[in-house]
Amino acid sequence: MAGGITDTGELYSPYVGLVYMFNLIVGTGALTMPKAFATAGWLVSLVLLMFLGFMSLKDKREQQTDMKHNQKGSVCGELLYDYNLCGGSHGCRKCPAAMEEDGKTQERRGSPNIFEITERVEMGQMASMFFNKVGVNLFYFCIIIYLYGDLAIYAAAVPVSLMQVTCSAIGNHSCNVGDGTKYNDTDKCWGPIRRIDAYRLYLAAFTLLLGPFTFFNVQKTKYLQIMTSLMRWIAFILMIILALIRISRGQAEGHPSMAQLSGIRNLFGVCVYSFMCQHSLPSLITPISKKKHVNKLVLLDYILILAFYSLLSFTAIYCFRNDTLMDMYTLNFTNCEIINVAFIRYFLGLFPVFTISTNFPIIAVTLRNNWKTLFHREGGTYPWVVDRIVFPAITLVPPVLVAFCTHDLESLVGITGAYAGNGIQYLIPAFLAYCSRKDTQLVFGSGTVNKHLSPFRHTFWIVFVLIWGFSCFVFVTANIVLSETKL
Repeated sequence: MAGGITDTGELYSPYVGLVYMFNLIVGTGALTMPKAFATAGWLVSLVLLMFLGFMSLKDKREQQTDMKHNQKGSVCGELLYDYNLCGGSHGCRKCPAAMEEDGKTQERRGSPNIFEITERVEMGQMASMFFNKVGVNLFYFCIIIYLYGDLAIYAAAVPVSLMQVTCSAIGNHSCNVGDGTKYNDTDKCWGPIRRIDAYRLYLAAFTLLLGPFTFFNVQKTKYLQIMTSLMRWIAFILMIILALIRISRGQAEGHPSMAQLSGIRNLFGVCVYSFMCQHSLPSLITPISKKKHVNKLVLLDYILILAFYSLLSFTAIYCFRNDTLMDMYTLNFTNCEIINVAFIRYFLGLFPVFTISTNFPIIAVTLRNNWKTLFHREGGTYPWVVDRIVFPAITLVPPVLVAFCTHDLESLVGITGAYAGNGIQYLIPAFLAYCSRKDTQLVFGSGTVNKHLSPFRHTFWIVFVLIWGFSCFVFVTANIVLSETKL
């Protein structure tokens, strides 16, 4: 998230970029979507999924336009002035007069296409270019909260999967994990060990094994991406096929309702979380070699993702009863009645353990670096203890404590998506779009033609997104308060 403009990296074709974006978006959130569908009702879920997919697509188009405003014309690179130089101007951080002069200079240079995406500009860099100090701090606060939620979800998902697979009421096997039997945290796991004790033991082991990576720098290798992507798609395809086979044999048990308004809160958060990739969009779009049809490819990607989410969720809610669908959908396939091949049962049951464990250190390091950027001052350096101990500790401890207190994955995903995800997916891109357009107008005037203009360029869409984002925040908060009051 932090840092300046970085190198483009190795180029790849638009279709490879389409696959990368698909793999980035379809992740952990998809595993919690079937339970959210069952809770909210199939019709409400489908309508909300389509609408939120459209809103996410619209904001990605706006973010692409923001990136194009930040390229060879130096609207956002060379024209970045010190905040004090502009006399503490509000909103966008550049002096209009200086920007206009540099803009004319760029026009005289005769750049072939000043709005072409040639350099990678991360969201943190965009925020530093367009927002004042308060805006930049709010941006990093939102990113940090989202990453904390991500880590808490990951820290809970792995121990939950291990607990469900290894614990049962009658012994140490997984055949009756997904048979609809409801277990309490106080039920026995092995001997005197309760299920909640087993969960916390797994959480402790997970923290001890992966937590130390937070204190070092790690990088995700190409081969690790290939391995996790392959495992993810094998698991998703297996679950869809197994559910379809069960439905075709007349063994389906699901009778989903059409609408249950009480489930909309979690469904909203799960859907927002499941469409999230704004924070990584610059890394995906910039290396694409030919960007002429990139907007059409992004649209195609979203249609495929929407179809995939719908297929996964509908096969789930018609295959399994609502009360038997688990927070982590893979655990529904660890029952011998669903699949009698032990290897497949354990592969699906432990699937989150393998894939999530590889991502946890990377997200932790990203969060640690954002903390450093938030408190960094020009020319200053951190003492060794602060840099190597304090920042990693404040990165690792809070999400582990949250996971220690609760393993309700649906609520964790819902709250993370509904609050921090709401800010990253709706509010921040809308403000960035407003400021970037304002700066571009000051530099180049109204006569400059940008062939990459978004079809959602009218100010109405910015206002609409802001109203939608704040309304969702109020709705989710009110729903939580009312739900707690009833309890």
